[in-house]
Amino acid sequence: MAQLSILHFPDPRLRKRALPVETVDESVRALVDDLLETMYAAPGIGLAATQVNVQKRIVVMDVSEGKNQPLVFINPTVLGQTGETETDEGCLSVPGFYEAVRRAERVRVSALDRDGEPFEIDASGLLAVCIQHEIDHLDGKLFVDHLSMLKRDRIRRKLEKQSRHEARAA
Repeated sequence: MAQLSILHFPDPRLRKRALPVETVDESVRALVDDLLETMYAAPGIGLAATQVNVQKRIVVMDVSEGKNQPLVFINPTVLGQTGETETDEGCLSVPGFYEAVRRAERVRVSALDRDGEPFEIDASGLLAVCIQHEIDHLDGKLFVDHLSMLKRDRIRRKLEKQSRHEARAA
């Protein structure tokens, strides 16, 4: 297993749409393990393959309090959604920023698990928000895209300034 480098907004590679996984094999399972290690080390509660510049429709998450219940979604598809909720979201690709985002309160999703077995899940609360957030990544969207242009530009400018400052200090 290995920790992978997480791309940061406004990196244009975060805007690429992920491609479906054709076959769940050892290379996919190794990527899943690397994604989980990277997510836990960050620390975060979800990570999409696109966030580490791998254009595959793979998402990992763990919203459990003990951080010991990892979930794997390969080729996830939202089958339905109901209700509406607004929660503060953050993102490993937009470090240090949290903003209120409106999403569906409940979702039903189909996907393949780590072994390539199909499953469906009904999710609500934090898990539903996390699933929607991570699937957005697979479609080249970030949580900042749900914000006003003014807020999105402010975050982008601050992150660009921080990146320039870190580059000069290195």
